[in-house]
Amino acid sequence: MRTALVIGTGLIGTSAALALASRGVRVHLADHDPEQARTAAALGAGTDTEPAGTVDLAVVAVPPAHVAATLAGAMRRGAARGYIDVASVKGGPRRDLEALGLDAAALASYIGTHPMSGREKSGPLAATADLFEGRPWVLTPGRDTDTEVLNLALELIAFCRAVPVVMDADAHDRAVALVSHMPHLVSNLVAARLEHAEESAVRLCGQGIRDVTRIAASEPAMWIDILSANPGPVADLLSDVAADLDETVRALRALQSADEDKRLGGAGGIQEVLRRGNAGQTRVPGKHGAAPTSYESVIVLIDDQPGQLARIFADAGRAGVNIEDVRIEHATGQQAGLVQLMVVPQSVPVLTAALRERGWAIRQ
Repeated sequence: MRTALVIGTGLIGTSAALALASRGVRVHLADHDPEQARTAAALGAGTDTEPAGTVDLAVVAVPPAHVAATLAGAMRRGAARGYIDVASVKGGPRRDLEALGLDAAALASYIGTHPMSGREKSGPLAATADLFEGRPWVLTPGRDTDTEVLNLALELIAFCRAVPVVMDADAHDRAVALVSHMPHLVSNLVAARLEHAEESAVRLCGQGIRDVTRIAASEPAMWIDILSANPGPVADLLSDVAADLDETVRALRALQSADEDKRLGGAGGIQEVLRRGNAGQTRVPGKHGAAPTSYESVIVLIDDQPGQLARIFADAGRAGVNIEDVRIEHATGQQAGLVQLMVVPQSVPVLTAALRERGWAIRQ
């Protein structure tokens, strides 16, 4: 790949353009908002001028509702040898393209893709060249997809240092409804409980509520586009969640009962919900996509000052301990916080002793 055209210079399009440009590809940028394309160009993502001729690959990074029309326009003017989109749904754009009456050759030059990466922020200023590094990038080739186009898409994914995953388009849409779209709505539903909550309650927020509501900070307009393109699978999943919530409410009400048998039944219902949650959580892939590993935490009290985390990591390195994950919970009203250093169980005593020796305050 020597040349590319990125249509849509938001977070995903600009991040892909930055990755391509860093690998020596001449990238042309286009957007319905010329100022956004100029911003992406100023960041080093390419040039906001039109290509002189046909480019190797066109990357369509526009909202799902506009993917098919944008692809069709680019195909009809012969913008590229191959075309991909990066929308978060895949079945609809392919069917929409067919409905627009494009010929077999045009359809063969297209492959739907979806990089499984993003941020709560949007726009070119939020983009980074390493946004996709180590993340799955789904490809949904059709029966007639041209091999050259598939190879161009794989080359793009390699430049972005992502991991290619091949799926059927409709299977992809059901999968992202489960692991992305439905959780996003549930996160928003939980966060919505905080909107009019008493300030004294909100001040008690800890890491648990922060984890659950983090993705609720995403741009609503973008998510309306996403959910409008995949409403059926998301609604089916939310219906299942609603049924589980109804059962959980009944179990909790039973725990309030004066009848001991009802209380026992309610406790059993809650226990089953928690058991199913534990079982599902263990299926979430662990480090590097491998089976999840059980880690234990060493909790360290730190001051909110520059260099504290670097010191802890350096001290852990000197002790020969690999930090598998890290979480920070900031203290309310204090310039301090608790850092949870996640390590394999056998490393806990080694790390604890090493950090205490170097003056760190360990919390149990």
